[in-house]
Amino acid sequence: MGKKILLCVSGGIAVFKAAALTSKLVQEGYEVKVAMTSSAQEFVTPLTFQALSRDHVYTDTFIEPDPAAIAHIDIADWADLVVVAPATANIIGKLANGIADDMLTTTLLAVTAPVMIAPAMNVHMYEHPAVKKNMRTLESFGYQFIEPDEGYLACGYTGKGRMAEPEDLLSMVNHHFIKKANLAWQGKNVVVTAGPTQEVIDPVRFFSNRSSGKMGYAIAEMAAARGAQVTLISGPVSLPMPHGVKRISVHNAAEMFSAVNDVFEHADVIIKAAAVADYKPKETFDQKVKKSTGDLMITMERTEDILKSLGERKSHQILVGFAAESENIEAYAKKKLDTKNLDVIAANSIVKEGSGFQGDTNELVLYFKNGREVSIPLTTKVAAANQLLDAIKPLLGEHIK
Repeated sequence: MGKKILLCVSGGIAVFKAAALTSKLVQEGYEVKVAMTSSAQEFVTPLTFQALSRDHVYTDTFIEPDPAAIAHIDIADWADLVVVAPATANIIGKLANGIADDMLTTTLLAVTAPVMIAPAMNVHMYEHPAVKKNMRTLESFGYQFIEPDEGYLACGYTGKGRMAEPEDLLSMVNHHFIKKANLAWQGKNVVVTAGPTQEVIDPVRFFSNRSSGKMGYAIAEMAAARGAQVTLISGPVSLPMPHGVKRISVHNAAEMFSAVNDVFEHADVIIKAAAVADYKPKETFDQKVKKSTGDLMITMERTEDILKSLGERKSHQILVGFAAESENIEAYAKKKLDTKNLDVIAANSIVKEGSGFQGDTNELVLYFKNGREVSIPLTTKVAAANQLLDAIKPLLGEHIK
């Protein structure tokens, strides 16, 4: 990736999260330099950040490791993006008022790159009028704030003020760079369906499938990272909410059909990655069905074919389907592409090792209505999502009005 991140760490218990963030950024391929206040060093030593970033840690304006450069100017010019995490009320106040009395603040006043600020403080401090005023001032300067979470705070209070988790901060950083490189997606309305559906038999039992939702969630997250307005219609899954995505939760095929129809008209791209049940019990029971000595027969009926319905109605929308098959993958995928009036279908094997449901990897072949084919070799589902979006990007100009 080769992007350069300057992480500015001020003094608070959330410094340990900044250490975790440093590790995650390096693992993601970013170059990371760290500047720390003296207060931050009371919580975690510079040596920790040096080991994690594999670079010198900047702590004192008057320590110049390279005589050929002025350190705080040099690292300010070096950065592609600056992240202040944790950002205390003290550091926010200093920045808002142009105070530069240590290495971190002196560097920040010299920065011309975009700046993200992740506040971390007591809930009452966060709500104090002076702090709010200082944050509004920094927003007027173009600084971007990453809102703190609500929860238990180190001071014993419960409320808003806990610094965002390292995973969320990493996502924000990724989104910043992905968005800059993908102007074609910005402002587009993208609908993604994900996960399984559950078709109820009785209060205890239901029919479902092995879909984890990971592929759909990865697509939603990467589309949002590119600047799209993303609506994720999700069946029951145990996955964290992707950053910058609006989620609509559904349980069964009928609910998913209704939810998709509600947003269909204004959608520019619809990517239907959900594994929707083809059949549901014709009769459901209000009470638990008890065991008996004989066999239990359950009559099934077809659910609404959501993808076919969308294909019949679409006008300007780009419609992308998935074909998860165990045999004759290409033939079944191409038939589905034609009969359901899709623009693209992503085909994958559910029996091949490393591909399909529940895992973190996938292998896809994309078949386009115009005859084009794109192979996505086995890779992580996040990487596959990015390659899928890259592949359908040329269609944006053809379809979207």
